[in-house]
Amino acid sequence: MFYRPADGHGLPHNPFNAIVTPRPIGWLSTTGSMGDNLAPYSFFNAVAYSPPQVMFASTGIKDSLLNIRETGVFAVNIVEEAMLHRMSETSAPLPRDTDEFTLAGVDRLPCTTIRCPRVADAPAVLECVVTQDIALKGRDNILIVAEVTGIHLRDDCLVNGRFDVTRFHPVARMGYRDYALVREVIEVPRPGEARG
Repeated sequence: MFYRPADGHGLPHNPFNAIVTPRPIGWLSTTGSMGDNLAPYSFFNAVAYSPPQVMFASTGIKDSLLNIRETGVFAVNIVEEAMLHRMSETSAPLPRDTDEFTLAGVDRLPCTTIRCPRVADAPAVLECVVTQDIALKGRDNILIVAEVTGIHLRDDCLVNGRFDVTRFHPVARMGYRDYALVREVIEVPRPGEARG
């Protein structure tokens, strides 16, 4: 099968999100004049190492984006298997003044380098300051790029000096209503590198 996106795919559901998988989930916490917000974004990733930078795309002008534009900051909370259903609850389209932390029963703590809440028991949290707000092609497609100014790592996820994802099983976004759980990790050294 071949199709041009502009012409449509003719399938019952759009396959695009199912092709580009798995994708990390940016569970973004923000705050603003209407209160705290917590929402997942599946167009999210790390994009640079030094200084550390991340990006996410909002397909629509959502509460998270409005808060970020108001404050210039957000936190990315890494989603583990134990949080999957609470994370999903926070994806509901709700009134702007709804506090998703309270709605989904998620405990919060303050961030350290930015004025923003974070998910208290997340395996890792990235505190972020916006550096670019870019309008993408299409209606209300916005790309946000940010520098990571602080990182929280849960102590039980550190093993022999490494952040060990097998301790918490990260959740990844697939297509449709599907998710993947990282339960197995294999190490493949680059050419010329030793294992370890």
